[in-house]
Amino acid sequence: MSEMRAIEITEAGGPEVLKLCTRPVPEPKAGQVVIKVAYAGVNRPDALQRAGSYAPPPGASDLPGLECSGEVAAVGAGVDWPKVGDKVCALLPGGGYAEYVATPAAHCLPVPQGMGMKEAACLPETFYTVWSNVFMRGGLQAGERFLIHGGSSGIGTTAIQLANHFGARVFATAGSAEKCQACLDLGAERAINYREEDFVKVMKDEGGANLILDMVGGDYIPRNVACMANDARMVHIAFLNGPKAELNFAVVMAKRLTITGSTLRPQSDLAKARIADELREKVWPLLDAGKVAPVMDSEFALEKAADAHARMEGSTHIGKIVLKI
Repeated sequence: MSEMRAIEITEAGGPEVLKLCTRPVPEPKAGQVVIKVAYAGVNRPDALQRAGSYAPPPGASDLPGLECSGEVAAVGAGVDWPKVGDKVCALLPGGGYAEYVATPAAHCLPVPQGMGMKEAACLPETFYTVWSNVFMRGGLQAGERFLIHGGSSGIGTTAIQLANHFGARVFATAGSAEKCQACLDLGAERAINYREEDFVKVMKDEGGANLILDMVGGDYIPRNVACMANDARMVHIAFLNGPKAELNFAVVMAKRLTITGSTLRPQSDLAKARIADELREKVWPLLDAGKVAPVMDSEFALEKAADAHARMEGSTHIGKIVLKI
């Protein structure tokens, strides 16, 4: 098979610019595998790329899609694992919205025991992001007060479960009673409906947040700082309300705060491989045992990618959206 179906971005714009196309099946380079894709996860960076504000890194596919599940179809030179026929889920540099995709072998992880391909496709982007930012960068410890904004998102539902499992006290913001209940069901101690309550007051009454995972930015940044405890950390992973804010850094200094953040896609292959190694050791046993699982929202056919993006950008979803390839 030399040709495959894929979804391409025909121009920068809304969901309607996503169109079905035909592309050559990729060949694995040294250190890579080619996966026959079963499902591809849909994530906000895909929408940013579609809109023209998040270009693929040099050498990556121009097709959207940063995670998938499937069966290994071919392996490049120097690859010991996975082998042809193995079922894997993988973090991708791009290209997931297609029947086949190439990615570094070191960014693959086994499909957890008892988990279907649909659920497995939702693991890589989200679990890599949460583990690297909350635990590796943010240093979350048992007993700490952890505030997650966007608690009902794919990132949020994953962060709640992992933080709860590792002994943190979890607080989450969400925009409806249904979304707040979903956060509580996953293990949040308190779910804050940001349309009705002030998360700053809630966290101050609890003694302040020790760690905040923020994907909102904008006017949330000074409010986050206001509700942080001494020696607290804030990790930014997105800016749905914009990346700019006016901030009094005297408060940052007085409280000895750490403000950091990261993006996943531009990091080196080695950095991503190190995250994969930690996930395999510390998180995959929880998935194998069914103690943690992705929260699923909806499934769309590959050719309905535009509808999947519209669903995600409507912000009514709870958990992950996938494309069935």
